[in-house]
Amino acid sequence: MVLRQVVPYLAWFRASFSWVLNDAFLPREEDLSSDGDSTPAATAMAGSAHLLGFSDEILLHILSHVPSTDLVVNVRHTCRKLAELCLDKSLTHTVLLEKDYQAREDQVKQLLKETGREIQQLSLAGCYWLSGSAVEHVARCRSLVRVNLSGCHLTSLRLSKMLSALQHLRSLAIDVSPGFDAGQLSSECKATLSRVRELRQTLFTPSYGVVPCCTSLEKLLLYFEILDRTREGAILSGQLFVGQSNVPHYQNLRVFYARLAPGYINQEVVRLYLAVLSDRTPENLHAFLISVPGSFAESGATRNLLDSMARNVVLDALQLPKSWLNGSALLQHMKFSNPFYFSFSRCTLSGSQLIQHILNGGKDLRSLAGLNLSGCAHCLSPDSLLRRAEDDIDSGILETLVAACCNLRHLNLSAAHHHSSEGPGRHLCQLLARLCHLRSLSLPVCSVADSAPWADRKPAQPAMHAVPCGFGKKVRIGVQAYPSPFSGQAGPQPSSVFWSLLKSLPFLERLELIGSNFSSAMPRNEPAIRNSLPPCSRAQSVGDTEVAAIGQLAFLRHLTLAQLPSILTGSGLVSIGLQCQQLQSLSLANLGMMGKVVYMSALSDMLKHCKRLKDLSFQAERPALNVVIFPLLHEGLTDVIRDVPMVHLDEITLFKSRVAEEPPNLWW
Repeated sequence: MVLRQVVPYLAWFRASFSWVLNDAFLPREEDLSSDGDSTPAATAMAGSAHLLGFSDEILLHILSHVPSTDLVVNVRHTCRKLAELCLDKSLTHTVLLEKDYQAREDQVKQLLKETGREIQQLSLAGCYWLSGSAVEHVARCRSLVRVNLSGCHLTSLRLSKMLSALQHLRSLAIDVSPGFDAGQLSSECKATLSRVRELRQTLFTPSYGVVPCCTSLEKLLLYFEILDRTREGAILSGQLFVGQSNVPHYQNLRVFYARLAPGYINQEVVRLYLAVLSDRTPENLHAFLISVPGSFAESGATRNLLDSMARNVVLDALQLPKSWLNGSALLQHMKFSNPFYFSFSRCTLSGSQLIQHILNGGKDLRSLAGLNLSGCAHCLSPDSLLRRAEDDIDSGILETLVAACCNLRHLNLSAAHHHSSEGPGRHLCQLLARLCHLRSLSLPVCSVADSAPWADRKPAQPAMHAVPCGFGKKVRIGVQAYPSPFSGQAGPQPSSVFWSLLKSLPFLERLELIGSNFSSAMPRNEPAIRNSLPPCSRAQSVGDTEVAAIGQLAFLRHLTLAQLPSILTGSGLVSIGLQCQQLQSLSLANLGMMGKVVYMSALSDMLKHCKRLKDLSFQAERPALNVVIFPLLHEGLTDVIRDVPMVHLDEITLFKSRVAEEPPNLWW
């Protein structure tokens, strides 16, 4: 019984830690019967080297990879020893059920009932299927310090009841939906909110939410998702109630972050929040970030706020709407001290301005962890007025950037043409290879192409595990048609600059390779653009071989590929599925020739190997969706996805832009 409960996690443990333990100590799935008693092989193994013979430290490490609901509902009832270990504080201190689609409501209730006193950090973010009565069980966790309830069904009375019992709460994340009334919050609830230091609030209606009650705030993260019209078609007003406008000054505020969805009303409401800060800017403010799609005109309050910040505040993180920076001298007056994040997305920032005002003449910026230059077409050129899309970048500017920010962990250079000139050591990929601490990287497709002309370029080596190119006999779904990368015979490695770049970044966790002219059909936080541009001419040399190079990233968790016209067979996708075993999120859009999807066999074969995949997004032209994708979902791909845990058909959506706008380390 003990072996059957934990055998799915032992398989992962064997694959990940075979260098620590001998496989002989770990039972294999074939040694256990699916129904009935254990086989003689399992009985003999249990007698010689039983699972419970491991030390508590090893068992706790195995159990840490078991979902919290399984620990309490299943594993804990197998034997006395596991019953004690499953309730160890190292396992119950933090419970993360974020988008855990396999967590049923009765399991969540039992988990919170039996371990609630020990839980100090709890996340139910995205658990939209939980009823209000299940969410109310959070009140049992009286030792909670951090709780994330974003996406859960909450009313004013239910929130008041829960927070009244959480006297130790210091970090809170909630949604503010239509009908929310702060007047229904009890005095005990307001007392709890007065001690909260970190608040993440998603607004679906014009409201201050619980912000007026949180007088000790140090971090305020606001997400504006307000629609301009109600479901009945009535136009909403951005004016807030007079009683809510009495928001106190937050002198302890250190981080202010606001992300707006498209819509006029979101801009009106955020101006009311900024007006409060403009009256008296907190002196301890060190991070001020606003992400706005499209244009966002300045007002008198915002100008006063920026002037006050330039005089009285020393910032460590900055992100402003592009209209506030373009053509202004604001960056010349801002003061920075040990900055950790800069975002100048879509700004007309030239390379000379980048070096003078941001890099301070190329001085040491080792503290900078994140830099977002998405859509900054002129940031790697000295002159922002004369550059054309087909012009080469200035490698000297990029070299200065890499040398000054040697500890960068997050870099975004997407949505712009960055073409490298000829010469050894001057290619963008060769310079970025020096940033050995990178964990997330977003590049345009044309930037990773070899700069050598086609006539002088060496012939490309075939990709590892590739299938023959062309339009011959189709590969049957479910049939392994690619040699295993673990056979001990490594294929020839292409000598491209992109391959060398990824080889120098073995710990990369997020990679986005997006065409410089690509625009999503359903952008998340940007205005929709209907006129699509053709791919850049240099992107034509990036195909299956370059995609196969991504298979080097053993720790890759999130991958986005968009507008790669030279994808033919999709053999590189199979290499990624075989080797990137940590992949959790995959987004594909407009791969291959327009209107044709010829890589579906390779994609379905890839998905069989993605055992940790949770989120799959796909976008193609409508004829391809009707003729290829939907029938394949019904006939073949459904069986593939059914074998992949934590992936459901309702998670297969159209492509959504995943270029990160939120700086790192702002939320737990």
